Amino acid sequence: MSTPENDAVDAIVREWSTVRSDLDATPLEVFSRIKRIAKQLDLLRRQSFAQAGLEPSEFDVLSALRRSGEPFALTPKQLLASNLVSSGTMTNRIDRLVRRGLVTREDDPADGRSILVRITALGSEIVDKAIDILLLEEEALLAGVDRDDVDALSRGLRVLAIHMGESETER
Repeated sequence: MSTPENDAVDAIVREWSTVRSDLDATPLEVFSRIKRIAKQLDLLRRQSFAQAGLEPSEFDVLSALRRSGEPFALTPKQLLASNLVSSGTMTNRIDRLVRRGLVTREDDPADGRSILVRITALGSEIVDKAIDILLLEEEALLAGVDRDDVDALSRGLRVLAIHMGESETER
């Protein structure tokens, strides 16, 4: 697959350079592309999750539970940490998933004052379908990009994310 020599961001940078030759537009080259890709990726993910019958916010909770491994249960506090939302928002998400039969609330045997949110068999089935669909779609997007370029992009974005303050605990 041939790669176009220029994209919309190249035009934006060229225009800024024309009217403001004193500017180093390198940040625009990076962050404008990230923003444009993020918009496209958000749409793709919404469509992929919808095929599995999920909203993105539902996927976020179910995937955190599924990735947690046996017994596939987390406290609401742990879910908050991995989803980066308010406690009220998380409560609403959990309530919706309980109503759909995708998670259950159970007493936490390790702490009688707390509860665990556990993914159900149906929840696991649906989130597995969603991740399968998503990865097929995302693999298709990367199919025309050289593997070395994908690896370099991944490394570069990891460095940028860490530099901007994202850590593993913010998953």
